[in-house]
Parts: sequence; structure tokens; C-alpha cells
Amino acid sequence: MGDLRSRLAAIDERIADAARAAGRDPSELTRIVVTKFHPASLVQELYELGVRDVGENRQQEFSRKVVETGELAGLRWHFIGQAQTNKARAIRAAASVVHSLDRARLADALDAAAEPGEPALDVLLQVNLTADPGRGGVAPAELEALAAHAAALPSLRVRGVMAVAPLDEPPAPAFARLNALAGVVRAVVPDADWISAGMTADFPEAIAAGATHLRIGSAITGPRPEPG
Repeated sequence: MGDLRSRLAAIDERIADAARAAGRDPSELTRIVVTKFHPASLVQELYELGVRDVGENRQQEFSRKVVETGELAGLRWHFIGQAQTNKARAIRAAASVVHSLDRARLADALDAAAEPGEPALDVLLQVNLTADPGRGGVAPAELEALAAHAAALPSLRVRGVMAVAPLDEPPAPAFARLNALAGVVRAVVPDADWISAGMTADFPEAIAAGATHLRIGSAITGPRPEPG
């Protein structure tokens, strides 16, 4: 717990420094701790240290951990992985926020999975910032249409955009493009002002480009165990 506390504090200090360097208020930022491959007991330890936003990217692990930590009041679970339409019900049942909505069929599946009277699900539209169509995310040219489609579905609430920085270019110009694309979504949904961007290696650049949600994993959690 001591090492975990130290790593968390060190990352939070770096986040605050990067925010101030960008002329931003650190309190505007949401730090999501990605607990991929770690046991639910780590989520419990993080919770005891004040963490309330955690993320996962594999549906089965995600759903299991949500059940195992169900007694932790106020814990917000962020699904950040690629989502299959046939897992929409399971993802919706577990998620507070889905960061990886990248196609109309998935939007339709998440909407159809809503239970009667269930609150609207917060979703972010994942954008592909590369020229590789095999990477996750909607193509920038198709983002406006996806935003309009998702915004028209009654059980979804479009909150903004998400992206992963490309591997073959510096993160700063990529995140600048994401910031511009966030404006495309806000033209459709004016209050969709979330930008999920930035991981351990590039969160200062993401903060400088306007990110509101940061996805930090092993720099806080420590080395990941081998997947089970």
C-alpha cells in the first residue's frame, strides 16, 4: 500500500504540474486508474487511497471486477477497450462511462441494451488519429455523423471524444487534432466537452491540448501481472 500511495501521489503531482504549465486548473482533470490484469483487491486499495475513477479494457475482467467491488460506494467504472456489439448488455450493466464508442452499430447495441428506466449511459466517441483503418476509432471524416447518430439515441449521453496517440508521430500534434475534432462533436452536442486522452507516456501533452480525462495504468498500479 505504501508503494501504491507513493506512485499515486507522484503521478498526481506530475498531473498538477502539467496542468499549471498549460495554464489550467488541476481540479478540471479526471485521473482514471487503469487496473488491467490486476486483482480486484488492488481496486480496493486504490479506493482506500481516495481513487474513485478506474478503468478496464476487457469486458470479462471488467464485469467481474465491478461485481467484486460492488460494495465500494461512489466508484466509477470506465470501459476503455474495444467493444463488441454482442457484449453491449454486459458492458452497459457494468460501466459508468464507455470511452470507446466508434460505430453506429455499437451505439445501437448499447441503446438497445438499456433496461426500462435506466439512466442514460455516458459515452465518448473514439477517434482514430492514424491512417490505419485497423486501429480502433471512427475516421475523423465520419465523426460528425456518428455524433449525430449517437446523440439521437434516447439512452445514450454523448460526452465528448477519446483517442490514443499514434505510435509513429509525436503526441502533441495528434492531440491537437483531437482537440479540433472535439469541436466537431460540440457542434452537434454543445455540452459534449470531455476529451479522454493521455496515458503514462504522454499525459502532459494531452493536458496541454485540452484533455479532461487521463488514463494512467502501470505508473500507478505497478507492473501488470501476466493476463489470466
